[in-house]
Amino acid sequence: MKKALVIGVGPLNGLGGQLCRKIAKNNFEVFVAGRTKLSLDNVVNTILNDGNKATPLEVDATNENQIKNMIKEIGPGLDFAIYNVGNNTPGKIIEMDANYFRKSWESGCFGGFLFAKEVIKTFISEKTAGTLIFTGASASLRGKPNFGAFNSAKGALRNLAQALAKEYAEHSIHVSHVIVDGGLAGERIKKRISDFDERVKEGKLINIENITDAYMFLYNQSKDAWTFELDVRTSQENW
Repeated sequence: MKKALVIGVGPLNGLGGQLCRKIAKNNFEVFVAGRTKLSLDNVVNTILNDGNKATPLEVDATNENQIKNMIKEIGPGLDFAIYNVGNNTPGKIIEMDANYFRKSWESGCFGGFLFAKEVIKTFISEKTAGTLIFTGASASLRGKPNFGAFNSAKGALRNLAQALAKEYAEHSIHVSHVIVDGGLAGERIKKRISDFDERVKEGKLINIENITDAYMFLYNQSKDAWTFELDVRTSQENW
């Protein structure tokens, strides 16, 4: 059985959790990585109850030693990896604490570098034509007021992903970037807004299940017709 790794997993009904569940259903042993043990255990237990294989891995994506140890713990057979780390970090630039900006960049981009480095080294050493996907946002493509930290991190991550795609295509490694443009119909936004059900009914929030299909589509692509970037949004999103 092939192995998959998703880092940046939070609630079960979030993108990371649902990616793990979808990939496990496609006959992968999934390694579920993130910072919060309770969330990881919830996702893993759900996958096990589905009759599939999963293992939780507590890890800080910005810690190089933890990333290296995570890859060692997974062992041989890694074929599919997703970097899904980086929450929105709003704030006006001149009012922003330097450490706040740094943390946004570290989780948004630096962690992506650490993750990609170890994943690609594994693919090359095992001669695996693996797939590596990064989760982006509309912030990956443009800077907006009040989101200078987030825009900077996501824009840098996109450039890193593109460089990786070009640098390691000769090893048959498929690197992709998925722009999630808009709110997800998941647990986090449900807790924040009072009209969640109404927005879902009106099609104003992105269906997570359909996004996970997009990631699997990228994984299953033939090397003679690769996609580097997909952007996913509702029909009502103003872009």
